[in-house]
Amino acid sequence: MAAAMPPLQTLEVLDETNQNEHTFIVPVKRIHDGDDVSFFLASKAYTDIMTFIFQLNAAMFPRKAKDPHGPPQEWRLDSGTSTPLIVENLAKLLETLAAMIEEAPPDPGPRRYGNISFRTWYGLVRERTSDLLDRYLPSELLSSSSAADVPAKAEIEAYLMGSFGSSQRLDYGTGHELSFLAFMGCLWKLGVFPKSDDGDQERAIVLKVIEPYLQLIRRLILTYTLEPAGSHGVWGLDDHSFLPYVFGSAQLSPAISSPADITVEGSLPGAPNAADVAKLTMVQRERPRNMYFSAIGFIYDVKKGPFWEHSPILFDISGVKAGWAKINKGMLKMYHAEVLSKFPVVQHFPFGSLFVWEKDPTAAEIAKSVHTASQPKSSSVTARPQPALRDPLAEASARTPLGVGSVIAPASGTAAPWASSRVPARPGVSVLSGPNQPTQAPWVPSTRLPPPPGGTTTAPWAKPGGSASTSSTQAQGGAPSTRAPWADKRSQG
Repeated sequence: MAAAMPPLQTLEVLDETNQNEHTFIVPVKRIHDGDDVSFFLASKAYTDIMTFIFQLNAAMFPRKAKDPHGPPQEWRLDSGTSTPLIVENLAKLLETLAAMIEEAPPDPGPRRYGNISFRTWYGLVRERTSDLLDRYLPSELLSSSSAADVPAKAEIEAYLMGSFGSSQRLDYGTGHELSFLAFMGCLWKLGVFPKSDDGDQERAIVLKVIEPYLQLIRRLILTYTLEPAGSHGVWGLDDHSFLPYVFGSAQLSPAISSPADITVEGSLPGAPNAADVAKLTMVQRERPRNMYFSAIGFIYDVKKGPFWEHSPILFDISGVKAGWAKINKGMLKMYHAEVLSKFPVVQHFPFGSLFVWEKDPTAAEIAKSVHTASQPKSSSVTARPQPALRDPLAEASARTPLGVGSVIAPASGTAAPWASSRVPARPGVSVLSGPNQPTQAPWVPSTRLPPPPGGTTTAPWAKPGGSASTSSTQAQGGAPSTRAPWADKRSQG
C-alpha cells in the first residue's frame, strides 16, 4: 500500500546572490573520536547527505505509464536517459581519469597488499585535477566572485580527491564512496544541474555519473589490488561500496506516479527475484542493466566459492519475500548505521562551507547509540555536550515518501542495526567452519539458509536430496547463521 506523504525534500541550491556572498572553505577533518560521530549525526552536513540520498533514491523508482494499460517506465543502466551537458562533462572527466591508468601500470614485483603503482596514478590525478575541473565544469562555478580567499574549486576538489581511495594505505571503502557523493552534492548545491521535473537530473546523476564512477573504482581495485577500507570482512554488506545496493534496489521496486507514492513492499513486475543473486547466470544477465546486480557481479569477479559463504549478509537479504521495496527501505536504514554511524568510515570525511560542521536545529534527539559511545575517545579534544543520535527515517517520515516512523535500534557489531530481536553471544561458542560445518556467527537465530543441492550454491551440510533446515543444521553441530534481521523471510512487514 502506498504511503501518503508530502512532496520529497530536496537538497537546497544556493541562488546566484547567495553564491556571490558565500564564503568557501577548504574542507578539514572534524571527526576525531566517537563523540564527534555523535555530533556529526546531529549536524547540518548529515542532514544534507541523507536528503541527497533520499532525493536520488526516489528518482530511481520506476514510474507508472500515463496510459493505465501501458508498461511502467523503468530506469536501466543500458537504456537511454536525457543527459544534460554538465552530466556529459562529468562522464568525460571520469573517462579521462580512467585513461590515466595506462600511464601508471601496476608494479610487477611481489607484494602482500595493494600495488604501489596506485600512488603513481593518484599523484597524476592530484597534479591534473585542477585543470580537469577547469575543462569540464562551468568557469563561473570554479572561481568565487566574493571577497573570499578560497574559490569554490578548492572546496569541491577536496571531495573529488577523497573519492578514489587512500594512496597511503592503498585501500578503498565506503568512506571514499561517501566523498564522491559529497562532491556531487556540492555541485548540486552550486546549481550546475538544470531544473527539471520528476527526477530527470537525479537519474542522470545516478546512471551517467555515479555508476561510471563505480566502474572506475572497480577497475582501480582490480588493477592495483586495493584493500578494503574499514571492512567488516565476511560480515559486512560489501568490501568496498554501498550506494549501488540502495539505488539498484530502487530500480527494481514498484512503479510510482510521484515520490509521494513510494511503497515499502513489492517489486516491479518482471523484476528478477532477490534470490537470483546466488545464481551466477542470472547475475551476468542482470548486471548490465541494474546497479544492484552490477555490484553483485563485481563480487563474483573478485571472490570465489559459494555466495552464501563469502557474502552471508547479501545472501541473507536475498531471502526477503516482501520485494525489492522492502530491501530498499532496509538499505537506507543500513546506510545510516553501517556507514554514517561508524567512526572508521566517517573519520576522514572533511567539512567545509557546503557540508557544514554545525548542529542542525531540526535534529530530533533520541536514545544515544551504544556503538558510538564505545568509539575511541580523544584526550586532546575538549569535552562538549553531546546530542543524542538521530533516526533519519523517522524524521524523514514528515518530509519524504518513505513513511518509516520506527526508531533505529542502537547498533553494535556489524549486524543490521534495525534488528527486531538480538540474541547475545553465547560464551564459549566460536564460529564453526570445515567441510561439515557452515561458516556462521552463532549469536543470531537463523531464518535464511543456503540453497539445497542442485542450486548454484549448496550448503555442504544439507542432506543429499533434501533441503537444509534449522533443526538438521543444529543436529549436526552447526550454528544459526548471521542475518540482516529485516531480511527475515517470514516477515512481510
